[in-house]
Amino acid sequence: MRLPLVLSIASLALAACGSGSPQRASQTPPLNLAKLTTEVSEIADRARPGVLGVGLMNLESAETWDFNGERRFPMQSVFKAPLGAAVLAEVDAGRLRLDDPITLTEGDLSPPLSPIADAYPVRRDYTVRELLTAATGASDNTAADVLMKKIGGPGAVTAWLVGEKIEELRIDRYERQLQPDSIGMASFRPAWKGQQAYMAAFNTVPPATRRRAAAAYLADPQDTATPRGVLTFLDKLDDGELISPASKTLLLQIMTQTTTGQDRLKAGFPSGSSLAHKTGTARTDQGMNPAFNDIGIVTLPDGRRYAVAVFLSGSTLDNAGNAKIVADVARAVTRGVQ
Repeated sequence: MRLPLVLSIASLALAACGSGSPQRASQTPPLNLAKLTTEVSEIADRARPGVLGVGLMNLESAETWDFNGERRFPMQSVFKAPLGAAVLAEVDAGRLRLDDPITLTEGDLSPPLSPIADAYPVRRDYTVRELLTAATGASDNTAADVLMKKIGGPGAVTAWLVGEKIEELRIDRYERQLQPDSIGMASFRPAWKGQQAYMAAFNTVPPATRRRAAAAYLADPQDTATPRGVLTFLDKLDDGELISPASKTLLLQIMTQTTTGQDRLKAGFPSGSSLAHKTGTARTDQGMNPAFNDIGIVTLPDGRRYAVAVFLSGSTLDNAGNAKIVADVARAVTRGVQ
């Protein structure tokens, strides 16, 4: 594990005096801490009353900067990146194979977004590889839940993360539990599969109940991560500490080829950059979105590589406005690493 030089807003004054923390020799320039702090603070002001959290790490030197880096944010589908790594760790251990067949039952179905649930029962049979690609690449909730059950459930995934010393990232519920809980719905039932049926059920929940549920979700430590914790995960993944080289290549390939979040981090980095990333998005209801996120590893056109985590919680902007906040963070990061 690379030893990071951690510099957050709260520690800038101390850092100016020299922290003495170890840091790997680097051919890349140091982060422009003042520029990052100024620009991201201005973006955070524009996002209010939403709360912005950002983490940035130079993957060559391990120099790190964060904004609200210690604060917990609801992950939504961001969790599917560490879930993918946990599944591949099982493959590496020989307890699971990518070509293992899995036949879905009605009880395996989860709320939207889930093209796999939409296709049921016409298609029931998948391989582990297909479910992994659907979960981490297309953010399919059924695929994620089936894989998580296959490797022991949310508790097993969190225990694996803690065992790998990733302690600020916790996974507590299946999507079929978390999504209804977060908006005050009853437990998910297969009859709600598909966007139309799910929204019909959603609309039976009184607005006041949904507001209370959203407020409780924002305050709930379950299924949350800190930007700092996500950087630890991305650094360990990149450094080969979590899964084998072949598994790492597969996971990052899936995350690079994803079509989700084209207007977020990917829109803010320079043309010619490559981004392996995972988005996470809650449903906007009554003018508020609890979670609008994007995390990943970016390779800039000149080959420099950085881990980036952006969380936006409780925003009252529309989806286009939320996406612009995340993309503007990527633009600020680009200027801050030059």
